Amino acid sequence: MENCDFLNRLQEKYEIILASKSERRKQLLAELGLKFKVCNAIDVDESFPKNQSHSEIVQHIALNKATAYQNILTEKQLLIASDTIVVLENQILGKPKNRAEAVDYLKQLSDNLHTVYTGVCIMTTDKIKVFHAQTNVWFGHLTHDEIEFYVQKYKPFDKAGAYGIQEWIGMIGICRIEGSYYNVVGMPIQLIYNELRNFI
Repeated sequence: MENCDFLNRLQEKYEIILASKSERRKQLLAELGLKFKVCNAIDVDESFPKNQSHSEIVQHIALNKATAYQNILTEKQLLIASDTIVVLENQILGKPKNRAEAVDYLKQLSDNLHTVYTGVCIMTTDKIKVFHAQTNVWFGHLTHDEIEFYVQKYKPFDKAGAYGIQEWIGMIGICRIEGSYYNVVGMPIQLIYNELRNFI
């Protein structure tokens, strides 16, 4: 696959490693034009200090995910780790534990504004960069039948906030976004692209 000069030089310098099992994150990096190896994220403590802001929380967790690899990363490798949360009225909606919780989350998101935060850490043996993106998302009204259909068919149990913007519920329910669409999908890919320039 042909690529722009910057990405070619980046991949000549580093083997890219994505520390995530998320299919959406893998797809976004691949569509960017990167060849990379996937390493499932090492289990890390995802707790955070209570006084942190939401942007600080996702950066804190992304950094923890990345530094779990610090002792095994080589000079020729570059690691990308990230963490996403959905925040509604100052409450964090994580991945739903079951069907009932997924339905409850979507009922709360209906007719409401929420914010999606993603923290990203890019790390080599001699450099670490941590940053975040945030996107405001507005859902219109979701009926009980629409929510039940979506949860039954799409089973969004691996998604923060119990939805994927790129799926059916996003098509019929989201009336406005402010910020990066790809951040809501799974990674703020434009920010990552720009930050990778600093590693050449």
